[in-house]
Amino acid sequence: MKKRILTGDRPTGQLHLGHYVGSLKNRIEMQHSHEQFVMIADAQALTDNYDHPEKIRSNIFEVMLDYLAVGIDPSKSTIFIQSQIPQLFELTFYFLNMVTYNRLKHNPTVKMEMQQKGMEETVTAGFMIYPVSQAADIALFGGEVIPVGADQMPIIEQTNEIVRRFNSVYHTDVLKEAQPLLSLCPRLPGADGKAKMSKSLGNALTLSASFKEIEEVVKKMYTDPAHLRVEDPGKVEGNVVFTYLDAFDPDLNRVKELKDHYQRGGLGDMTLKRHLIQVLENCVAPFRENRERLKQNPQMVLDLLQEGTSRAKKEGQRKLEEIKDAMRINYRLDHFSTMR
Repeated sequence: MKKRILTGDRPTGQLHLGHYVGSLKNRIEMQHSHEQFVMIADAQALTDNYDHPEKIRSNIFEVMLDYLAVGIDPSKSTIFIQSQIPQLFELTFYFLNMVTYNRLKHNPTVKMEMQQKGMEETVTAGFMIYPVSQAADIALFGGEVIPVGADQMPIIEQTNEIVRRFNSVYHTDVLKEAQPLLSLCPRLPGADGKAKMSKSLGNALTLSASFKEIEEVVKKMYTDPAHLRVEDPGKVEGNVVFTYLDAFDPDLNRVKELKDHYQRGGLGDMTLKRHLIQVLENCVAPFRENRERLKQNPQMVLDLLQEGTSRAKKEGQRKLEEIKDAMRINYRLDHFSTMR
């Protein structure tokens, strides 16, 4: 039996290169050997965008386009909208009894995101419990392998704590623990080199970036501030251009040659950046072209999303029945007749 993958993205904008090397490449490859569920996490996105739901609504279609453009096959992967699966919210409610508020408050991912968004004193209850919601996402679809970035590791840890607690309390093995799957580049820095690539930080290149956009961003990339002359030796460590070449250039020997040349001197930053521009264009161009083609047939894209959501809803209901049976709350009329 194939192992299951549960993965997804928040529809707060188009997906970017950090998503691609972070988990999309894994999803594309593993959909052939695993049973994969890909969630457009619109409900989770509302935890910090509840006052702008139109932003989430408009980007659901954009994220679906990105998935199809990069090669996620809806005949092999079930792509669905989170908010359309009511069983997820029911299971989240049950899971809230499996975790303490204090544990949620100290989740490293939650703390980091609260600081990034400046919401320490204004954080909502919905935002605080989103790790529980993610645990429900994983558990309802039996996710055993979860492609994640390094910053999401605490979420997987908390999911497994909840799963173990649930199975112990109800003397069952109905829920499975999940294993994280990190990519070779689990944390791609933004073009500014100061933080991970993020739409909200304005340091990202989308999967449909034009050649001009790629060129403009790469030309501003941080290299080695001490590399003032072409003939000077330069540093590779911390050099964002080389970080991107490591992530995107398929010619590993060429990257090694460039590193050696840069370190001994004689290789200019602009020559290096021109090479990276072409590498990124070679990567993005097929996605950009596929996306533009798909965009011409929006009804087909929406139909595929509806079909995947319908399949996910049926699977969610099947699994929730198992979970409620284990909890002994799957009430039926015959249960009440025997209780009198």
